[in-house]
Amino acid sequence: MTAIDTHRAIDAVWRIESAKLIAGLTRMVRDVGLAEELAQDALVVALERWPETGVPDNPGAWLMQTAKNRAIDRLRRKKLLDRKHEEIGREIEASQEEVEDAFFDKLDDDIGDDLLRLVFISCHPVLSTEARLALTLRLLGGLTTDEIARAFLAAEPTIAQRIVRAKRTLAEAQVPFEVPRGEELAQRLASVLEVIYLIFNEGYSATAGDDWMRPGLCEDALRLGRILAGLMPNESEVHGLVALMEIQASRAGARTAPDGTPILLLDQDRARWDRIQIQRGLSALERAIRLGGAQRPYALQAGIAACHASAPTAQDTPWPRIAALYQQLAVLTPSPVIELNRAVALSMAFGPAAGLQLVDALIDEPSLKHYHLLPTVRGDLLFKLGRREEARAEFERAAAMTRNVRERELLLARAAESV
Repeated sequence: MTAIDTHRAIDAVWRIESAKLIAGLTRMVRDVGLAEELAQDALVVALERWPETGVPDNPGAWLMQTAKNRAIDRLRRKKLLDRKHEEIGREIEASQEEVEDAFFDKLDDDIGDDLLRLVFISCHPVLSTEARLALTLRLLGGLTTDEIARAFLAAEPTIAQRIVRAKRTLAEAQVPFEVPRGEELAQRLASVLEVIYLIFNEGYSATAGDDWMRPGLCEDALRLGRILAGLMPNESEVHGLVALMEIQASRAGARTAPDGTPILLLDQDRARWDRIQIQRGLSALERAIRLGGAQRPYALQAGIAACHASAPTAQDTPWPRIAALYQQLAVLTPSPVIELNRAVALSMAFGPAAGLQLVDALIDEPSLKHYHLLPTVRGDLLFKLGRREEARAEFERAAAMTRNVRERELLLARAAESV
């Protein structure tokens, strides 16, 4: 294996093993920041040694053992005498004396719980939404600071500061390394699901930049969702979110032309939709429903996505059903954005005038003041009603609002078409 091949293997191993490694170390040292430092130390050693010795048969175990050794070295070197660190030191020292295979068997037994704890720490409500996104991608997605910065079109120092502040905030707040229980679990799980879906949405429809999609973020969010579904198999909304992401991600190959131009849903070649991924999504939705989540937000949204996925052609789309699902969603979680989506469904089911009536009721909604999809939808409905000059103005207004280059080009093309 060449040095380049080895470094590629190390990168792949890190993406797969880093979350489990940091989770296991956090259980030992009770400090997510220190755990990440130890994991990074182990990665540096791997980068130094593996090109010469080759990738070990069990690279995750090798990284964990190396990180553990570093933890012991730090504890000894710094002579941490307080009670907490003495207990940590004894725990790690004791594990050193066990037979190595037995230790790693035990670690594997605990790793599911450790990962789940790390998920809840990364998405803790004590952190801002931006901090939760960055920390989750760093600790659970295995992304570098530079990769996160590029994904969200932010300066690398900004992302680095968010991550540092997030870890400091968690330490200062003394957030316990545990899965919450009872009512707190429901509240914290909502935060976790929100973070995962925000990551997915940024990948599915990029807020800014030259590309309409960032598939890597969709893949990261899906992987996190699947992990969470495995760790919390009886939580209906987890499966609802996975269903929603699987079905939406199934359209990825049909959403852009070869030159990157966006292709809208009704114009997509459905033969290019990933049927295997759709089936995975439908199976996850069925599981969510079996667990009693039929009327939960993510399951309802997944139901809407399933309506599109199950229609052989755009003309076969069951728009009245979709409008009814949006109505249920609006009752459950009232939101101007949901109302805007419901307006689109109503227009497709009962004509553009029906949709425009609802859209016009949202014009003065403060939260939609800078939301480019409001004039986009209004422009489309006005165009269908033959009010082309008004439609052109709406498309131009939407184009001025969006920070995504591809979307702006599409909207300006719609404006030109309206003349």
